Amino acid sequence: MSGHSKWATIKHKKGALDAKRGKIFTRLLKEIAVAAKGGGNPDTNARLRTAVAAAKAENMPQDNIKRAIQRGTGELEGVSYEEITFEGYGPGGVAIVVETLTDNRNRTVSEIRHAFSKNGGNLGSTGSVLHMFSKKGVIDIEKANATEEQLTDIVLEHGGEDLRDEGEVWEIVTEPNAFEGVLNAVKAANIAVASSEVTMLASTYTKLEGPAANQMLRLLEVLEDFDDTQNVYSNFDMDAEQMAQMAG
Repeated sequence: MSGHSKWATIKHKKGALDAKRGKIFTRLLKEIAVAAKGGGNPDTNARLRTAVAAAKAENMPQDNIKRAIQRGTGELEGVSYEEITFEGYGPGGVAIVVETLTDNRNRTVSEIRHAFSKNGGNLGSTGSVLHMFSKKGVIDIEKANATEEQLTDIVLEHGGEDLRDEGEVWEIVTEPNAFEGVLNAVKAANIAVASSEVTMLASTYTKLEGPAANQMLRLLEVLEDFDDTQNVYSNFDMDAEQMAQMAG
């Protein structure tokens, strides 16, 4: 499995974020409000459409979604959020990108810097690691739910980029603008989707072992847990045995 898939699996199994539904809703509502600044109609605003779909996938009430859109368009009063992307390094030189939405830049900069320094990492300059990542759509499907042939046909017919064998799941990779079309095609074929998101995938991965891997996991968890954090990406990889141990 790639480092991306392993970390997603660890998060899922540990339930680190699933157990904090309120925090998930907060992050989604922030993203909706910021996305809606580009227009309040999801049909013509791709970022908003993706944010609303993510909120619906978490069973967020429609009224909450509507109010967040109205705050973004200015129809309702609300907090104005600034987008800040941090780039840095974790233990062993692992590349990390942290996307935040904040109403207090100084607080966020201080907290993110503290998280890195206390957990074996350090912040880098703008552009130091972002070039190692590409924005992609990722759709994971458990192998019991579809054959390789079925998914290959969908990928080829609907503009997908790649189909990868990631152990227990098939992973479809797409360009961001093809993500919705491929996802809808998978669902139209009555194939259950384990997870789907537009994310950042690394071009290469850095493998860590032992204490360094544990420290890296701790850093990722601290960064994920910060209230202003929207997304954390890294090129961290670890062996399957240690991953299984950490996932409990």
